Order: sequence, then C-alpha cells, then structure tokens
Amino acid sequence: MPAEKNQKQPETRTLKTLLEWEAPVRPFKKRDKEYFTTILAIVFLLAVILLFLKEWLLIAVIIALTFVVYVMGTIPPENVRHKITTRGIFTGDKNYQWEQLRRFWFEEKYGQKILYVENFGFPRVLMMLLGETDKAKVKAILSDYLPEETPEKTWMDKAAQWLTTKISLEKTS
Repeated sequence: MPAEKNQKQPETRTLKTLLEWEAPVRPFKKRDKEYFTTILAIVFLLAVILLFLKEWLLIAVIIALTFVVYVMGTIPPENVRHKITTRGIFTGDKNYQWEQLRRFWFEEKYGQKILYVENFGFPRVLMMLLGETDKAKVKAILSDYLPEETPEKTWMDKAAQWLTTKISLEKTS
C-alpha cells in the first residue's frame, strides 16, 4: 500500500535573524578581600561544628561550594553571542525553538539588564544579559512570539531575598 501523500509536513519558516548581540554569560561583580574573608570565617565555623558531628562529606561539599563562590567572584565571565530569529532563540551553541519557550521577563542584577525566558525543557530558564542592547527593542521582538509575564516569587526566592538583606557579606556605602 503506497504511503499517504497527504501527510502534514513540519512548518518551514525561513530563518531570519531579528536581533543579535554579544554579552557576558553571567552577571559579574568584582568582590573584595572583605567579602571572601567573611565567607571563609562562616565556612570555618560551619566546618568546626560539622567536624564534631563527623559529617565529612558535608564538610567537603561546603569547601567545594566555597571554591566555586571564589572562582565566580574573581574570574570575569566570557562573552557569548545571543540571536533572536524567526525560528527561536540561539544562545551560544544552543538553539531553542519558539514551541519550547513559554514566557519572558526582565530583571536587573549588579546594574546589568537580564532577559529571562522560561523553557519547557532543560534548562528551565534561559538567562541572557542584554549588555548594550536596547531592552525595548528586545521586548518588541519577543512580544510577537511570547507573552511577557514575570513569575511569582517562590518561598525560596523570598527567603533568599530576606537573607541577603539581613546578612550582608560586604560593606554597604
């Protein structure tokens, strides 16, 4: 029996770049010696307590996380190219089709504008720094494909925000 000729073909849109920019991979703030000294003091106290409880694995995890914090606070991130096209978003070497994406919103961290796009797959949220790119231009393009909607903060987000306001690891001027 011959194959049915009336099968649906996948939608083919011509690939057209709508906006392209280059920006750092993650927000970065150069940390001073006082910041790392405070973190090391906290880690030392936790390690002593965990030493008495004989929690060797937890001590190792805390030391590893401290190293990651040190590296993220001292080494500036590399730049990556972001591209919004008629088929989706390309960030670095990854491609996300419009069908995979749910919504977008903007936030600011360390004085840097950040575009967040929620993804149905992994990673759950794409984070792209805008750099010198105009936020209004990005918003106008994305609004044609996705709704702009800021998600509600979870209890974890609220707890982290409360903790950072109560416990400052660096001087506030």
